[in-house]
Amino acid sequence: MIGYSEKVIEHFKNPRNAGVIDDADGIGEIGDKNCGDLLRVFIKVAQDVVTDVKYQIRGCGAAIACASAMTELAIGKHIEDAMMLSEDDIVEALDGLPEIKLHCSNLGAAGLRKAIMDYFGKTLTKERSNEI
Repeated sequence: MIGYSEKVIEHFKNPRNAGVIDDADGIGEIGDKNCGDLLRVFIKVAQDVVTDVKYQIRGCGAAIACASAMTELAIGKHIEDAMMLSEDDIVEALDGLPEIKLHCSNLGAAGLRKAIMDYFGKTLTKERSNEI
């Protein structure tokens, strides 16, 4: 993987937190139609803190590395702080990406945000049903 940092290579060869959370509190899915990457993110939340993040991905080495790094950045964060996780945060955590692969970091950040939005939607629906 010429042109990639050691961190990108490490996350690609040894991806962290890959898998599924069967009883996920939120699930987000996003794809990049230009390159064919597809990411599904699962989150667990307890007392407004992201306690676990898992993912399934179909994509290139950079996409795998970005998803892996995203999980490490998100776990342990307050849900609102995790929502603010950006593409730049992922790129920085990986010590950079080649220009042509920067879209992979967007995939990771957007997938996490979609999972968090799903969590908020489920939480709101649950709260409303408890009021009735």
